[in-house]
Formats: sequence, structure tokens, C-alpha cells
Amino acid sequence: MFLTKSLSPQQLSAITAAIIAIPISTAIYYFHPVWLISVIALIIIFTGSYGLILFMVQRFVYRKIKLIYKLIYQTKASKREEFYYKNILPQKSIDEVRKDVETWAEQRKAEIELLKKNEIYRKEFLQNLSHELKTPIFAIQGYVDTLINGALENPEVNKKFLNSTSRNIDRLVNLVDDLDEISKLERGEQQLYKENFVVQELVKDVYESLLIKAEKKQIRLVIKKGCEVTLTVFADKEKIRQVFINLVENSIKYGKQNGTIEASAYKIDGKRILIEISDDGNGIAEEHLGRIFERFYRTDVARSRKVGGSGLGLAICKHIVEAHQQAIHVRSTIDVGTTFGFTLESKKDAN
Repeated sequence: MFLTKSLSPQQLSAITAAIIAIPISTAIYYFHPVWLISVIALIIIFTGSYGLILFMVQRFVYRKIKLIYKLIYQTKASKREEFYYKNILPQKSIDEVRKDVETWAEQRKAEIELLKKNEIYRKEFLQNLSHELKTPIFAIQGYVDTLINGALENPEVNKKFLNSTSRNIDRLVNLVDDLDEISKLERGEQQLYKENFVVQELVKDVYESLLIKAEKKQIRLVIKKGCEVTLTVFADKEKIRQVFINLVENSIKYGKQNGTIEASAYKIDGKRILIEISDDGNGIAEEHLGRIFERFYRTDVARSRKVGGSGLGLAICKHIVEAHQQAIHVRSTIDVGTTFGFTLESKKDAN
């Protein structure tokens, strides 16, 4: 039995012509039982029907299909390509055309969904960026206006307001610097200067630089037991230092009083090292985990504003790790704690 869905125009025309010619030639033979006349009638009717049907199919049906393909691929063929497509290249079956159209429709649907998500993300990003910029700008404006309107003459007030203005200016500068860095990372403009270094030594350096902040909340900074054995990675040391600083600072900000921040490192497949920073803080709700690395995304807006930061730290971490062709992830449970983990390439032997 013929698979009619997969027939070419020629096959479809031939089958239809045969369906017309055979009964008619059989009827002619029935009334005039002469084989020669019946065979000639069969050939004439089949040939005429085949040519007419093929012409009609190509003229009307495949002309519409051609328009569909032009719409799908948005291309304009030259005269040579038109001749090739029309006379040399085998024409596709109706079923093949249907599959092409369905594939195109699925691709367009996926693109539309992606555009919708990107539009939502763009709106949220602009809204968050506007808020991040307005907060220090309005604070600076308020302090300056107050000083201009008379507070400048009061030594106690003017110094306090100038210090507050300076802090908000620093916040703006840090925000702009972070935006500039993340833009360069996204565009691939940040060069990586890879070298071999020991993970645990870099962690200890970062711990030492953040010790004062941790002590304010009496948080212990430790390396997990069993992970003291030195592991060497091949990466951009200063970029990875920034990742550690962002992750540890984040754990300090949202960690609980008298808590612990723990670093660990493991060999996973001979080629990569898994590094994790864990805390026993408040944790992150499951619905936020999928978006935690987005720029300016905050799980608790009010509390996040209070503890400070540009809201770009985790996004920068993600871009730095991905620039190393590696992956970063997070797992967390409310009131249990959070663990951020990422992989790096193992030590690279000198050639």
C-alpha cells in the first residue's frame, strides 16, 4: 500500500492518472474488445491526465508551498538558484513540507517564549537598576541640599552628612564598576590569566581579608575537615579570588550569629576540582534558586537593601566561572543553610 503522505508531485500525479486511465480504458475494451485501441486509449488518457494533474499540482499547490518556504527561510533566490530548485533538485513530498513547517513553527514558538522571558527579565533589570541608582543619588541629593540650606555652618552636622555622602558615592562607584565588569565578562572582553595555584591557600587569604567582617557576627571561617590536602587548580587566580570574596561575603551577610562558613574542595574526575562554600544561615527558598544568579535578583528585597551590596555579586561569580568553561550551582534549605559550588580545571602540567 502506498504511503500517500510521502509521495512526490510526480508520484501523486502518476497514481491519480492511473486511477483515471485504467477504468476508462477498461470500459473502452468492454464496449470495443480490441486490445490495441484499449492500450492506446490507456496511454493517451494516462499521459494527458498525468501532465494535466502534474501541471495543476505544481502550478497551484507547490506555488503556495514555495511562498511558505520563502516566509520560513526569509531568503531570496537568484535566477540560477530558482532554476536549480525548480528543474534539478528533487521536489519535497507533502509530508516533508509538513515536517519542515512544523519544525519552523516549533522554532518560532520557542523564540517567542524566549523573547517573552527576555522582555520580563529586561523590565525587571531596568526597574532594579533604576532603584539601585536612585537610592544613593537621592541620599546624596538630600545631604547636599541640607548642607546648602545651612547645615554646612554646623561642624557636627556637616561632617556627618559629608561622610554619608561619601559612602553613597562609594556605593555608586562600586555599582558602576560591577556593571562594567559584568558587561565585559558577558562580551568576553575580560582576559583570563591562568596559572596553577593551591585552592586552600587562596581560601585562607580570602578568609584573612574578611576576618573583621566575620568577627562582627562571631562567624567562624574554616576549611572542612578532610579537605586540608592541597589541591591545585589551573585558573585565573585573581578572578577566582573575586569569586571566593563574593561567596564568603554573601554567606557573612546572610549567615546567622555565631554561625560557621566552611570551604571544601574535592577531586571529581581527574580533570576537575569541585569547590564549595557552605554556611548554616537562613537558607534560600526553593522558588528563588533558579534565579539567584541573575543581576539584581534579591530573595528578600527589604533585608537585602539593609545589608547592602550591589546585587551583582553572584551574577559576577557565574560569569567568571563560565568564562573558565566551568559551572556554578547552589543548593539550599530554609533554616539549614546554603552551599555554593563550582568547578575548576585541575593542575596543568608544564609542557
